[in-house]
Amino acid sequence: MRNICLLLLLGFACQLKAQQLYTMPDNAQSSISSFENINGLKGQGGKTNKTAKGNAFEPLKAGETKTLLDVKGAGIVQRMWFTVNDRSPAMLRSLRLRMFWDGHTKPAVDVPFGDFFAVGLGKTAVFQSALFTNPEGRSFNCYIPMPFKTAARIIITNESSTDLPLLFFDIDFLKKQPPANSLYFHAAWHREITSDPVNDFELLPLVKGRGRFLGVNVGVNADTTYGTTWWGEGEVKMFIDGDSKLPTINGTGTEDYIGTGWGQGAYNHLYQGCTVADEKTKQYCFYRFHVPDEIYFETDFKATIQKIGGGDYGQVKELQQKGVKLIPVSVATDTGFVRLFEVNPPLSLQDSNFPKGWVNFYRIDDYSATAYFYLDKPVSNLPPLSPVTERAKNMK
Repeated sequence: MRNICLLLLLGFACQLKAQQLYTMPDNAQSSISSFENINGLKGQGGKTNKTAKGNAFEPLKAGETKTLLDVKGAGIVQRMWFTVNDRSPAMLRSLRLRMFWDGHTKPAVDVPFGDFFAVGLGKTAVFQSALFTNPEGRSFNCYIPMPFKTAARIIITNESSTDLPLLFFDIDFLKKQPPANSLYFHAAWHREITSDPVNDFELLPLVKGRGRFLGVNVGVNADTTYGTTWWGEGEVKMFIDGDSKLPTINGTGTEDYIGTGWGQGAYNHLYQGCTVADEKTKQYCFYRFHVPDEIYFETDFKATIQKIGGGDYGQVKELQQKGVKLIPVSVATDTGFVRLFEVNPPLSLQDSNFPKGWVNFYRIDDYSATAYFYLDKPVSNLPPLSPVTERAKNMK
């Protein structure tokens, strides 16, 4: 309880500093768009049913798109809240959320609804972070500020084959000219179910422009053919401003990237956490937000994670004998690392002189990720969201 209180106090202190609650900005107007008053028009809320709660929600039928915000002028989206009655993994992956800035027809945000709100794999969980919260596992909140200069449009589409009976939402925004050096918010989603194990998974594919990498949430369906071996030895890499083969930023392991160590259990903190750590189903969902530790780029940026796991020598040798696809890369022994790609002649797991210890190896797992970033322009070079058949495949 004490730790929770400290986190809450820290979060509140950060909000006080960021918002300067005691000052009054010039030429600012507060609005909220909801089904009771789309676009937050002045003096136009709650018209239906003689103002007595007549339009708190609306259905979103299969194939239907609804416009949640469509305003002209300058402003900043400050908060978004949603809840839906169907929170199944398949539905949360099938709902498509798009955001457009300054009248552009290409969205800056084009992601599955659940994944956008840091609900990896469509697995709702109670959590609180600095940027997203889910107070009781039944709602979706975002606190990322999203400035725009001339227009903002936010839409949601039901790309499933099932009607969604109940959709509720609030989009809180401030009609105000943002600072001149404001960047545009973007989000992109990516998934790889099977691929060459030596090719790193792209948390954020190469994006061109000047901006800031805000962070990522990741979902992993670990392949059960690898038995009880650990999937999360992969290192996060960040390629900044022309980095090609080698990155500027290189981490030490998956759980290390999100601030823990020696495995990965469920926890949630302001800037890092793991909302799902299910050893039985081999499913893991985790996030890292670079708020106190800013990551900036001037010309281009890419973030990846290696698809590397690990296990005791005997386990890994047995898996290879069974024909499971894996490539040993290093061995952690009592005296340090044995770098297998630097050993000449190469060593095989089946060799009697193969070093005994913890064997790290390339493997294949189902990775998906939503990356959050800011750019100096309202559109990016990234492709549109992948089809719903790919997004929702094997969701359970």
